[in-house]
Amino acid sequence: MTQPIRAAILARVSTAKQETDRQITELQAVAKAKGWEVVSVIAETISGASKQRQRTDIARIIEMAKAGEIEKVMVHEVSRIARRTGVSHNFLNDLDDLGVSLYWHSQSIETRLENGKRNPAAGIMFALLSEMAASERETLVERTKSGLDEARRKGKVLGRQVGSTISTTELIAKHPDIAKLLKAGQSIRHCAAITGKSKGTVSAVRAALKQT
Repeated sequence: MTQPIRAAILARVSTAKQETDRQITELQAVAKAKGWEVVSVIAETISGASKQRQRTDIARIIEMAKAGEIEKVMVHEVSRIARRTGVSHNFLNDLDDLGVSLYWHSQSIETRLENGKRNPAAGIMFALLSEMAASERETLVERTKSGLDEARRKGKVLGRQVGSTISTTELIAKHPDIAKLLKAGQSIRHCAAITGKSKGTVSAVRAALKQT
């Protein structure tokens, strides 16, 4: 009897306020319909702009591929891999070298054909979607910066008003995403990058956690 193709699901969100449940559920349904066996589900909360060395989820997938534990990797869309083109392309190249196919659900396409050969159309589309994912993030960063600059120009006070106070418990409750990341061992810089909040806020939450 032919053994089912072994697949790993890779899901990613940028902040603790988001969830990977929908990505995972839809990919599991695809695997079931195609007769693939999902042997691992790896879900991570980390910014898509993170560097390669920060991506323990991707490293784990590659380890599984090298060990021959999987033949296919499933993601919901290319941007879920990364919003940094270098990371996305390195990931695809590593999978390619190991003979592992990458399937992304948004276009229902994968990088290897049924005969095991590379799918040239998928390679072209992957490159385009990787660039679009990186461009979307750059646009968002620019819009955020522009909005803050406009608020300052109008004289609006950004952040907490001077003289106001907040208890440690209230501070932690106000920033559950930062608290979760800090408890998971993430650095202040990394937490700030993932949540989009200032290093000062992250430092304050860390100090509050130490007092509880």
